[in-house]
Amino acid sequence: MVRELGKTNTVFNQFLSEIRDVDIQKDSMRFRRNLERMGEIFAYEISKGFSYVKKDVTTPLGIAHMEVPGQQPVLATILRAGIPFHQGLLNFFDHADNAFVSAYRKYDGEKFVIKLEYVSSPSMESRILIISDPMLATGGSLVAAIKGLMEKGMPKEIHIVSVLASHEGIEVLKKTFSKHKITIWTGAIDDELTAKAYIVPGLGDAGDLAYGKKED
Repeated sequence: MVRELGKTNTVFNQFLSEIRDVDIQKDSMRFRRNLERMGEIFAYEISKGFSYVKKDVTTPLGIAHMEVPGQQPVLATILRAGIPFHQGLLNFFDHADNAFVSAYRKYDGEKFVIKLEYVSSPSMESRILIISDPMLATGGSLVAAIKGLMEKGMPKEIHIVSVLASHEGIEVLKKTFSKHKITIWTGAIDDELTAKAYIVPGLGDAGDLAYGKKED
């Protein structure tokens, strides 16, 4: 299942338009904050599909009969661009366990492969995995990250969350994890990838915009 939040007119599209805007992008703090706010909106939408259990809550005046999530997810992200996006999800899923993956592109001429350097994760066995990466371009980083996390156990369902996605990346994920229960959440699906695997019109390098340009 693919869920594209930007198709519905909500305040989400205000935040999405701002992170795309070359003038507003000059404010790194606002860029990070918008990623965080979008993460919060995704968390709210994802929570609608959770299973819930009854809980009696004692108030100053009596007992309130409530329903709360029956299981907390594991929130994972790919460093470094995913940090503020991850924080938005964590603001809402504040009881969640967390996992972090360090991945990078290793170039061989014009081609590249994704290398994992670091995976820090709790057990994933029968858990709900929510993995965030602002840009779903070729899908290579997310495939590598999810496979790395699966070495910690097999999650019962996977939610893949991106601000922007390409059709190519979505198809790669659907094909790779066709035997798993996955939902892909994105703000918008853009049509084109450049030769260097940047999404067009996209927004540029999310990590650089959030934290400053890195040395190649």
